[in-house]
Amino acid sequence: MFPIGDDQVKGGYKPIFAYAIIVLNVLVFIFQVTLSPAQLEQFIGNYGTVPAQITQGHHLISLFSSMFLHGGWMHLIGNMTFLWVFGDNIEAVIGNLNFLLFYFIGGLAASAAHILAGPDSIVPAIGASGAIASVLGAYIVMFPASKIKILVIYFFSSFYIPAIFFLGIWIIQQLLNGFFSLGASATEDQSSGIAWWAHIGGFAFGLIAGIVARWSIEHRGPATNTGETV
Repeated sequence: MFPIGDDQVKGGYKPIFAYAIIVLNVLVFIFQVTLSPAQLEQFIGNYGTVPAQITQGHHLISLFSSMFLHGGWMHLIGNMTFLWVFGDNIEAVIGNLNFLLFYFIGGLAASAAHILAGPDSIVPAIGASGAIASVLGAYIVMFPASKIKILVIYFFSSFYIPAIFFLGIWIIQQLLNGFFSLGASATEDQSSGIAWWAHIGGFAFGLIAGIVARWSIEHRGPATNTGETV
């Protein structure tokens, strides 16, 4: 099941940064595919987040650069589709600069959770999914009744589902896999290729930020017409 649309916020701020981040991720990936396998491995090693290096205070810039790297077309398409579907509503309500700060702090929170789960790992972590998970966490509390249009790829058909159900299922999957990974060996955990705790950490940060944002909006009066989605 793949999200392809949602109830759009009417009015509000234009999602400048949500769309700009998508464009930047695509451009970086296009650069990645021009590299040879050896060059790509070095590029990922230099700009991906390696927990063992971060815990020693090295290559801290990789906490930011890793958010723009992806391991393949499906990795990129999946992450950017989620950001396209869910990010614009968040930015429309909280504002452009607030969204940019929220996105990057969410990415840092996701990296912190990933590093805490495996501080000695020497495997680079890449991808925007941790930051995007924070967007999902905020969305579920700010727009729980929003209808998400889901594409079932196997049947090539679509249907609508409330955001609270779709995102609730998503985070339950992350939690289950995250807790199972704690009991796995380092090799087994790395073989999945997914930083589950980055997703969980990002989502948790997004929940908190979303609660604060919703409280702030409700007490100052909404600046946008969000219908029944908030």
